Amino acid sequence: MSNRHLARTIAMQTLYEWDFHGKAPKTISTMLSRNITEFAPEFEDTAFAQGLVSGVVEHLSDIDAAITTYAPEWPIEQITIVDRNILRIGVFELVYADAIPSKVAINEAIEVAKAFGGESSGRFVNGVLGAMYRDRTSRGEIKKTDTEEKAKKTEAAVAAGGDT
Repeated sequence: MSNRHLARTIAMQTLYEWDFHGKAPKTISTMLSRNITEFAPEFEDTAFAQGLVSGVVEHLSDIDAAITTYAPEWPIEQITIVDRNILRIGVFELVYADAIPSKVAINEAIEVAKAFGGESSGRFVNGVLGAMYRDRTSRGEIKKTDTEEKAKKTEAAVAAGGDT
């Protein structure tokens, strides 16, 4: 498991616990520290996990509004706690984490959903985040990392003699 994937998993577990216990802001850093110690004692990329957790908490109302927009049939409180917090991390990475390519954010959220959510969690997360990505792209809200990633793939295809 990659460090970033592990960080996302720890962030999801921390946000799950925080959400379950009523979102008390003073306890989340303690929860994160305990989860890192318990689930990944030799984990070195704690800053990434901390950034995800603090970013989600900081932008929670906007993130939840986005989830409500792209999952209109599912009021935020009716989405399972696991799926809700995976979506929160995914939306945070799509909108606020400029260094993370959008497709990486979506794929990582799907993988975490498959590992920790229910039978249809991966499809649900993919549907919500995919709709948000398509909408943002159609409005011209494209991350610099997305265009750089596409340029690298094009260059690699040309270098290999393939079509773009």
